Amino acid sequence: MRIPGSRGEDIAAIYLEKNGYKVLCRNYKTPLGEADIIVKQKNTVVFVEVKARANDFFGQPFEAVDHRKQERLKRVALYYLKQNKIETPVRFDIISIILMDGKETVNHIIEAF
Repeated sequence: MRIPGSRGEDIAAIYLEKNGYKVLCRNYKTPLGEADIIVKQKNTVVFVEVKARANDFFGQPFEAVDHRKQERLKRVALYYLKQNKIETPVRFDIISIILMDGKETVNHIIEAF
């Protein structure tokens, strides 16, 4: 069962801020696709894909980030960097969240792809 995207993204943004990341943008939409959250950690811009589920019956949420989704996020990242004239290191992370019985389990996969 899926959790509304905004709920998962809220949890992910709070998690990232608590861990020293600065949120630059949420739900960045382009003609090429969307980035859930864009953050900065030191001098690196990080594009974060958020996947949240109510249980792990169908596997872990991060398993839904397939090759096609990864390629789309890479194109969105290039678009963002060009539009904002940014030339810094870039990284792609996944935050996988399971919300079950009122408990949040957050798995932050750094350099996921």
